[in-house]
Amino acid sequence: MLISFDLLITISFDPHVRFFPILRKITLDHRPVDMNNYAVNKITETLRYGTGFLIALTVILILSPLIIIMTILIKISGTGPVIYSQDRIGKNGKPFMIYKFRSMKYDAETGEPMLSGLGQERITRIGRFIRKYRIDEIPNFLNILKGDMTLVGPRPERKFFIDQLEKRVPEIIELQKIKPGITSWGEIKYGYASNVDQMVERLRYDLYYLKHRSLLFDLKIVILTIGTIIRGEGL
Repeated sequence: MLISFDLLITISFDPHVRFFPILRKITLDHRPVDMNNYAVNKITETLRYGTGFLIALTVILILSPLIIIMTILIKISGTGPVIYSQDRIGKNGKPFMIYKFRSMKYDAETGEPMLSGLGQERITRIGRFIRKYRIDEIPNFLNILKGDMTLVGPRPERKFFIDQLEKRVPEIIELQKIKPGITSWGEIKYGYASNVDQMVERLRYDLYYLKHRSLLFDLKIVILTIGTIIRGEGL
């Protein structure tokens, strides 16, 4: 299906004129652009968004009893909010607030940002449990409903760490072409990172995902994520 045309303009100059090239010829060439791939990509993205939205809504409704229980347990486990929010970078470099059940002690992070894999002593007892089964990420589904995230995609990072990673792996900016996800290929294959070196290693899996992204690949990641949750390998 050919429904659009690109206009190619070719300009040539007189090579004998040193400072002010003389325009010699302009060639107009209408080349048809195949819009099939564009249409398929739009349909795929719409399907991915619609499916993710419905799954997010369903998960929140089904897990509402668990959400209530977690709210009570986290509230009585110590001071601080039940759900905490944190700045992350999303699609096209746009910042947004990610939501999670609080698994760490209140004010556990002071000064320079720390990775979640560091400072295990910062994690509360209930926090260790909910991270093991990734219960702490249930509020991420609110981010899907808001349009900040999708079900599968590279995990969103903070700008502080993105700036460091970009110096070592400039391709990280490519990941901002798509929405971040609740689960990712990097998280499945590598897990939590405790330092920037480990983040670089995990990043390679996310770049691989970006290159081979498809609905079937997404389905594979979702299935593997469910297995991780059932086995309690979230930490």
